[in-house]
Amino acid sequence: MRRRRVLSVVLLAVVTLALSAAVTLAPPPVVMPALSAGGAADFAFPLQANSVRLAVIGDFGTGDQFQIDTAQQMVKSRAVFPFEFVITVGDNIYTGSQPSDFEKAFAVPYKPLLDAGVPFYATLGNHDTTNQRFYKPFNMNGANYYTYKKGNVRFFALDSNYLDPKQTAWIGTQLREAGNGDWKICYFHHALYSSGRFHGPATDLRKVLEPLFVKYGVDVVFAGHEHVYERVRPQQGIYYFTEGASGQLRAGNLAPSAITAKGFDTDRSFMMIEFAGDDMYFQTTSRTGVAVDSGVIHRTVRPAAGGVAHE
Repeated sequence: MRRRRVLSVVLLAVVTLALSAAVTLAPPPVVMPALSAGGAADFAFPLQANSVRLAVIGDFGTGDQFQIDTAQQMVKSRAVFPFEFVITVGDNIYTGSQPSDFEKAFAVPYKPLLDAGVPFYATLGNHDTTNQRFYKPFNMNGANYYTYKKGNVRFFALDSNYLDPKQTAWIGTQLREAGNGDWKICYFHHALYSSGRFHGPATDLRKVLEPLFVKYGVDVVFAGHEHVYERVRPQQGIYYFTEGASGQLRAGNLAPSAITAKGFDTDRSFMMIEFAGDDMYFQTTSRTGVAVDSGVIHRTVRPAAGGVAHE
């Protein structure tokens, strides 16, 4: 009898310890950090009413099976995350400038999205001809650089191939006149910050653009050019993403550095974004459907030139 009692006590102790360990080891409640460290296990888009949802692709226009696979993954993802439009960060058509090239490298791979009425808003990369700005599905309306607004998000599409004084003056004016009420998102081809081995950062462009971005409160910048994915740690309060692997890929080309928050260079990828109020939810997905990065960026009040706060 006494032995049974001892065994019962021991068993109770073991169970208690096990439960205690389970409580200790169990994941905490899903509370989105200001910016996650990646790994999408606990990530979910809020899918809020009236939010702004989009996808980001870059360096995609190869017309090969890898691009097609990535485009098909976008279609699958849209079934659960219904993004409303797509922005491109350049190198839209690698194969040439004939109508057949646009068909092969764009119209065919993205046909399900185009048929569903998903518009694309393109920028030009170094492999693109300027005539692409007249290609109607790119919605550039003949302009190398342009701006538009979706909900509470203002987008600025730039031509980083030819950043002349006229364009520089234009973006400064547009950012200033946009005020402080909306998100400010800039996108273009050449990455101002990059840990890619092949190209590296476009420091000349950074010298011109970054002061304007900081002065007028740009929140997030998307670029391509490097055929990898990289999320850069905030630089002067601005979040930088490189998504240059939606068709092309330089496997193993990312050399993670002190600025790298997350990188992926072993397969093609694309990004999905949701702006919900002052939060930007993002997830980067591989060609095979693996979530390789995710997180939430909360818009914070930042001091700006002249002591005026940008929200």
